[in-house]
Amino acid sequence: MPPANRRSFLKWAGIAPAAAGAGNAGGPPLQSVAAAGEIPPAAADFNVRHFGARGDGNTLDTAAINRAIAAAARAGGGRVLFPAGNYLSFSIHLASRVTLYLGDGAALIAAQPPASPGASGGYDHPEPNPAAGYFEDFGHRHWHNSLIWGDGLHDVAILGPGLIWGRGLSKGYGPGPNQKQPGVADKSIALKNCHNVLLRDFSILQAGHFGILATGVDNLTIDNLLIDTNRDGMDIDCCRNVRIVNTSVNSPWDDAIVLKSSYALGYARPTEFVTIANCFVGGGYQLGTLLDGSYQLFPPGGRRPHTGRIKFGTESTGGFKNIVINNCVFERCQGLALETVDGAHLEDVAISNLSLRHVSSAPIYLRLGKRMRVPGGNPAFASAKSSGGVASNAPFGPYPIGVFRRVVISNLVCNGADPRLCSILSGIPGHPLEDVRLNDILIEHAADPVAADRRASPPERQRAYPGPGSTGPMPAHAFFIRHARGLSLSNIDVRARGDEKRPACVLQDVRDASFFHVRFRPAAPAFVLRDIERFQLEQSWPLPDTRLLRASAHSIPGAE
Repeated sequence: MPPANRRSFLKWAGIAPAAAGAGNAGGPPLQSVAAAGEIPPAAADFNVRHFGARGDGNTLDTAAINRAIAAAARAGGGRVLFPAGNYLSFSIHLASRVTLYLGDGAALIAAQPPASPGASGGYDHPEPNPAAGYFEDFGHRHWHNSLIWGDGLHDVAILGPGLIWGRGLSKGYGPGPNQKQPGVADKSIALKNCHNVLLRDFSILQAGHFGILATGVDNLTIDNLLIDTNRDGMDIDCCRNVRIVNTSVNSPWDDAIVLKSSYALGYARPTEFVTIANCFVGGGYQLGTLLDGSYQLFPPGGRRPHTGRIKFGTESTGGFKNIVINNCVFERCQGLALETVDGAHLEDVAISNLSLRHVSSAPIYLRLGKRMRVPGGNPAFASAKSSGGVASNAPFGPYPIGVFRRVVISNLVCNGADPRLCSILSGIPGHPLEDVRLNDILIEHAADPVAADRRASPPERQRAYPGPGSTGPMPAHAFFIRHARGLSLSNIDVRARGDEKRPACVLQDVRDASFFHVRFRPAAPAFVLRDIERFQLEQSWPLPDTRLLRASAHSIPGAE
C-alpha cells in the first residue's frame, strides 16, 4: 500500500502507480465479493470493496463504486466507504441521502480518458443545455462530464480525510485531453440543482477546470478542505445559503474561491447568503506543494502563475447579495476582486480582517461594467440565438445594467502589490458604484519602476473582460476611483517604497466622497480631482482639511 500521509502519497504518485490494494485491506476476501446490486446484510457502511472495487490504482473501479452508491440509495441512504487504497474511476453518480466517505489512505483517482475522439468508454458525456451560448466557459454549463456529479439531489455529503486526485481530467486549455471531446471530464465534483450538501475534511489534487462546481445549490457547507489544483479551486454559481470555512486553496492558474451568478441554468439566479471565513488562498506554489506542506515556489524566469484569489464574477447575471467574508489570508496571488459586468446587482457585502502579501495585481478591485453576457444585453447574443446556440424561447429584450452598492471593506493589510496598479474602484458613466466604505486599511508597495508620472485617464473599456490590468497602468499609486457616489474612506495608510512620482489618489466623476484620517506616502500631489461634487478631507495630517462643493479640476498637494 502506498503510505497514507499526503507527502508520501504525492511522492509515490510522481513515480508510478503502486500495487495498492493487493491485500484487499478494508474488505472481505475477493472470492466473496457480493454479486452486483446485493446489499451486505446489516451493514452500517456500504464498503466499495464489497461491491467489487479493488483499489489497486490500476483496475477501473467505476462500476463497483456506482453499485455501492445505488445500493445505499435503495436502502434509503447510507455511507459508501472507501477504505485505504487507490480507486481508479470514471464518472461517479451521487445519490440523495448518500455519503461518500474517503477513509485514511484512500485516494479516488480520475482515470485517463479514451485516447482518440469518438472512442467508446470514458466519462459521462456533457448533457444538453438549452441555455448554452451565453459565452460562459464550456465547463460552467455542463455537469455530467465530471469525476463525481449529482443533479437534482438532496442530503448529500462527501467526507474525508482521503484524497480526490483529478489526474485524468482536462483543465480546459493547453496540452492534455480536450474537455469538449466525448468521454473527457473537466471537473472533480459537479453539483447542479441540489440542496443540503456537505463537503468536509478531504483534499483535492490537480482538479481539472474546477475542483468544485456548484450551480443552483442551496444549503451548501464546505469545511476544512485542502485544494491544490491547476485551475479553479471552487466556483459557487447561483447558490444560496453557503458556508465556506477553514479551507485552503492553491490555484496558480485560476481563481481559488470564486462566486458567480451565470445564466447556465437558463435563468438569472442570485448567489446569496454566503459566508467565507478562516480561509487561505494562494497562487504562488507549485502543484502539490500545498498538500505535501513544502510550499515550493515557482522557479525564477518564465511565466509565473499567480491567480489564486477570492473573486465575485466574472459571470454575473443573477446577482450577489448578503455576503460576508472575514478572517482570510491571500498569499502570492491577485487581490480581492468584486465584479459585476452582466447586469447583476452586487449589494450588501461585508468584508473584514484580510491579510494580503505579495499581491500580483491591485489589492482591491471593485468593478461595475456592461459586458452583458445575458439575453438582450449584447448584440453578439442575437447571432448566437439565430445559430441555435441558445434556447429559442430565451427572454431576449432589454436587460438593465447592474448595480454595485452597499459594500464595506475593513481591517485589510497588504504588503506588496503590483506597483503599476493601485486599488481600483470603478463604475461606468451613468452607473456609479454606490455607498462603498473602506475602513482601517494599510497597504505597502514598491514605487512604479517604469513611468514617473501616469496622469492620463485610463480608457473606460466598459464592455471588456474585467480585471485590474484591463485598462493598463494606473495614474495613481494608492486609489483610482471613477464613477462613484456615497464614498467613504477612513483610517487609510498607503505607503510607496522608492521614488514614486504619481499622485496618491485620482478621483473622476465622484459625488459625496469623504476621506477621514488618511495618509499617503509619498503624496505629490495627494489628490487629483476631476468632476467632483461634495468632497471633504478631514484630520489627515499633513494635508489641509478641505471641503469642495463642486470642482471640475482640483489638486490637493502633498506636504511630504
